[in-house]
Amino acid sequence: MLTHISEARVSRRGFLSSAAAVGALSIVMGATACSGHSTGAGTAAGQTTLWGLSGTDQDTVIAPSLKDWNEAHKDQQIQATYTQNDAYKTKIRTAFGAGSAPTLIYSWAGGTLNSYVKAGKVVDLTSQTAGVKDRYLESVWNQGVVDGKTYAVPMNAATPVVFYYNKDALAKAGVDAPKTFEDVIAAVPKLKDAGIAPLALAGGSKWPELMWAEYLVDRVAGPEAFERVMAGQENAWSDPGIIKANTMIQQLVDAGAFVDGFASVTADSNADVALLYTGKAAMLLQGAWVLPTFAQQAPEFAKNGLGYGAFPAVADGKGDPSNIVGNPSGYLSVSAAAGAEQQATAVSYLTTGVFDAAYVDRMIGNGQVPPVKDIESKIEASGSEFGSLVYGMTKNAKSFQMSWDQALPPAQATALLTNLDQLFNKQITPQQFSDNMNKTIGQQ
Repeated sequence: MLTHISEARVSRRGFLSSAAAVGALSIVMGATACSGHSTGAGTAAGQTTLWGLSGTDQDTVIAPSLKDWNEAHKDQQIQATYTQNDAYKTKIRTAFGAGSAPTLIYSWAGGTLNSYVKAGKVVDLTSQTAGVKDRYLESVWNQGVVDGKTYAVPMNAATPVVFYYNKDALAKAGVDAPKTFEDVIAAVPKLKDAGIAPLALAGGSKWPELMWAEYLVDRVAGPEAFERVMAGQENAWSDPGIIKANTMIQQLVDAGAFVDGFASVTADSNADVALLYTGKAAMLLQGAWVLPTFAQQAPEFAKNGLGYGAFPAVADGKGDPSNIVGNPSGYLSVSAAAGAEQQATAVSYLTTGVFDAAYVDRMIGNGQVPPVKDIESKIEASGSEFGSLVYGMTKNAKSFQMSWDQALPPAQATALLTNLDQLFNKQITPQQFSDNMNKTIGQQ
């Protein structure tokens, strides 16, 4: 099982604040994009540096990897600094503005990486990584590609959003694990009659609501609907599939599917997870990152009472049932301001050190799912059924859509969560949601 539960949760919540940080970062970089090579932390005394996140990534991914690397490469040493998630975004923004960014830069890809590329702050790695590209699952690798060129390489676990359920709660109500959206709707009155909330939802945190929108839009309209939003097409949010998906959300609200008072339930306190393992709610849509919380707070339930699977299919929908949403991985880029020797060391580490055999084995041993090919047998040997599920979902996904609040520019991401929360609380209609979001297209 995964360890460092608080960090696993924090890593998801870093997304929107990361986007907000990038908004300010873009302003800073606009003033410094033509300033030439830095003489700060990334280039001082020829030192190759890496900034990463403390917690799980530090303990089970980067630190042991760099220990191996530095022992084997005396002339290509890499010095790492680790920072808490939210503090990292402030630190990296300040470093870019001061010309002191590290050689190896951690990001969540999406809007963050796009900003780096636009400002000319990261190296085009297309040719250098051509030999390792096929090592990775395509749906994850592609998140580091901007305009057909590779600027970032995956470096940690794949964590798609998973549909969890309480086996005993469903059995008590005489309900099978839903395979379709229609199954979910049909289960609502049966579960309510049994005194069980059908769906846990941490609406007080807003971002968990986004997972419902992402999956339903994908299942109804296909991934192309959000791709048109990302492309900045006029009135892209008015896609009939998006309006239908949001109507389905309000159908769930009207049916009383979400736990009473969901607008006050928070994810950072793990209250949504607790509703499931205490049997107060039957089902939960959350990221793979919450499994450690189940394991720590309710180990017996995690072992015997917890069920999980893919998000239900939608009849006559355009989206493939294999499509997933969530966090493909964390990513490392190389600073364009670093010296030639530093860049060479960084590229060498990304292509031969990241996800080498020891790297992969350590992650699997800690319950994490590396986004690389041909490791099914290793995950099965670890005894992790959940790991096998997540790996299979990631490998077989025809589309792995990054969480929208990370993929979109910060101004649009902020408006998205605000309008989505209003949609869930019946303060606006699906059409009003689309009208409001259309006004944000093109905003940064």
